[in-house]
Amino acid sequence: MTAALALGDDALVLSHRLGQWAGHAPVLEEELALANIALDLLGQARVLLSLVGDEDELAYLREERAFRNLQLVEQPNGDFAHTIARQLYFSVYQRLLYEELAAGGGTFAGLAAKAVKEVTYHQDHAEHWTLRLGDGTAESHERMRRGLDALWRYTGEMFQPVEGVDIDWPSLEARWTVTVTEVLERATLTPPTGPRAGAWAAGAGRQGLHTEPFGRMLAEMQHLHRSHPGASW
Repeated sequence: MTAALALGDDALVLSHRLGQWAGHAPVLEEELALANIALDLLGQARVLLSLVGDEDELAYLREERAFRNLQLVEQPNGDFAHTIARQLYFSVYQRLLYEELAAGGGTFAGLAAKAVKEVTYHQDHAEHWTLRLGDGTAESHERMRRGLDALWRYTGEMFQPVEGVDIDWPSLEARWTVTVTEVLERATLTPPTGPRAGAWAAGAGRQGLHTEPFGRMLAEMQHLHRSHPGASW
């Protein structure tokens, strides 16, 4: 199932990126918060990938070109503000998407109904930190601005139709834009204005084309499993 693989890979890859903050988060409270968000996403990934095949094989034995995640979620953590910018962009998208899937019935309705509660928290967490950093010190404001600007070019891919997901994609994009813009304005930040689609923007993760950092992340994620093939734990 194309849709299950794409949405499952989004959750799996972002879960691993957030897990990389373990031992490195700025405060203990964020260590726990980011770990909990990562676990929520990992749970979503397991359900979605199990609709396609063996979840362990799909996670640990596929090559880079076989992954169908958005390029946004594979971007390196950067500093904390960069991570929060990535989380704001994706969590708003994921909440809106899962609300649509939960209301529409079909294969993903049950997962989506449960996941909406989780990703609503993820969005609230990202909004809180966007406001705190954007409307904080001059340094935190600048770091948040840099993170938002750097990741903006990857956001257009979120609204490219996914086979098996029958929703109004232009409407989803319009509502995402309104929500993100409102949060950024409250945080005294100017929404980025660079290209989000077309020749000068990023966005081929759904087709298996990924950015350079993804290969290194995948090698790290798959190393243990590939080093001990057939092992039981």
